[in-house]
Amino acid sequence: MGNCLTSSSSSDVSKKKKALPIDTAFRLPSPLPTWPPGEGFASGSIDLGGIHVCQCGISSSSPKVWATHEGGPGNLGASFFEPSSIPDGYYMLGCYGQPNNRLLSGWVLAAKDDSDDDSLLKQPIDYTLVWSSESLKIKQDGNGYIWLPIAPQGYKAVGHVITNTKDKPSLQKIRCVRSDFTDETENETWIWGPGKEVDAKEINFFSSRPKNRGTQYMGVRVGTFVAQNPPLPCLKNVKANLSYMPNLRQIETLFQAYSPWIYFHPNEAYLPSSVSWFFVNGALLYMKGEESKPVPIQVTGSNLPQGGANDGNYWLDLPIDEATKERVKKGDLQNSKVYLHVKPMLGATYSDIAIWVFYPFNGAAKAKVEFINISLGRIGEHVGDWEHVTLRVSNFNGELHSMYFSEHSGGSWVNASELEFQGGNKPCTYSSLHGHAMYSKPGLVLQGSGEIGIRNDTAKSKIVMDTGLQFSLVAAEYLGSTTIVEPPWLNYFREWGPKISYNLADEIKKVEKVLPGKLKTAFEKFINGLPDEVLGQEGPTGPKVKRNWNRDEV
Repeated sequence: MGNCLTSSSSSDVSKKKKALPIDTAFRLPSPLPTWPPGEGFASGSIDLGGIHVCQCGISSSSPKVWATHEGGPGNLGASFFEPSSIPDGYYMLGCYGQPNNRLLSGWVLAAKDDSDDDSLLKQPIDYTLVWSSESLKIKQDGNGYIWLPIAPQGYKAVGHVITNTKDKPSLQKIRCVRSDFTDETENETWIWGPGKEVDAKEINFFSSRPKNRGTQYMGVRVGTFVAQNPPLPCLKNVKANLSYMPNLRQIETLFQAYSPWIYFHPNEAYLPSSVSWFFVNGALLYMKGEESKPVPIQVTGSNLPQGGANDGNYWLDLPIDEATKERVKKGDLQNSKVYLHVKPMLGATYSDIAIWVFYPFNGAAKAKVEFINISLGRIGEHVGDWEHVTLRVSNFNGELHSMYFSEHSGGSWVNASELEFQGGNKPCTYSSLHGHAMYSKPGLVLQGSGEIGIRNDTAKSKIVMDTGLQFSLVAAEYLGSTTIVEPPWLNYFREWGPKISYNLADEIKKVEKVLPGKLKTAFEKFINGLPDEVLGQEGPTGPKVKRNWNRDEV
């Protein structure tokens, strides 16, 4: 492949180095299952409309071109590779880079021109040196040189080439892409820079992703790193080809392979239930102006208003009878179920499996104010709580790439290499006490700033939900309306709980009674800055009303 590390310079790390996370290649704990037959899913390559692409995984056998051992995330440096095992007829589109602070795991796309006139891919006409590490006084293996391919007119480069010599790379090494097969990108995660954090005055390397992401957007992630601003473009699925998405049987096999475990805190009082359990156990539909005449809800939600907008004219609530209300608030784990929504993402090169969990009630929040832990009274309480995690699966091979954890009004993606697995390839999820935010690791996450924030306590207890045992596929629009019939409750776009009326100032004063004087002002400012979703004053809406229903998570 040309640029492999073979010798060291005077600035190299010559002593025996401590093993880094990147020195170990990540593999899923168990082999992938045999996928049921279908059209294009997990076939190894995807047709973007004349350009065929395949994923070339980066492994311990991939040629490492350059590495640095300081700077970047964790101040552990980064490593840069050329893809290996490129199939015959395919060409490299760019090199790969990742921080040294996580296990080696990644890929870049290679491309093949299947057009009649071979007009979709062209080799560059020259290279420009973007940057070199020669002048840096850092721990590094040799010197690194970042090159930008100069594309012919009407074509664009979608990745950089990295070398460890001053010699320009061969023009045969890489291919540029016809402009109409490219799309806009944005920087995603920081790979490396000379400092311990991003410094705009220095060179910084990032991974990139399509700028517009959702079921209707066709930008395709290339997997290469970028070392310039604005970032290089990505690929584009020009014919919006959805034939590589999983069929019904493949979805079921995927979910059985990757269905998460959800661990609840040992003190959790408000557990999930199925939607039908909530309905048949006394949930009521209210209509504005008819508050004295609530209506029982049919088991499928068939008498709920359908479509429209959240206009405030309808809402759901718990049963009126106090004993029944308290019982329903606690949910029923034995009768719980998760609800799946499968959608194309990143130009249909990935399948996102959103896993929705319903809780009849969200409990009151707790706060940490420096060294004091306090209950927030009614703050945070609301009826009807929808939470979710999302599995992102490669349509090239069916491998789990990453997982999204929803956390109140936000959330975060976690790479598969950083997940905890149990029972094969099933990741673990931790639901926070009372608030039900989802996290990838147990412990305390403080939602706030400094030493003041909402407590999100999680733990691995004996209260656990195996989502693979009770699930229902409620939506996969790309399969058509005849394949999956959506339940009526899914198209109820109003609130799943009433607007809770309480005086926030009074609740704050109750809490402030136990706080030292200097902490009262800071606490009040923090609480007043929280969104209504966290405060619990507004009833939540259902899954289909959320922005991420047809867009990317973040």
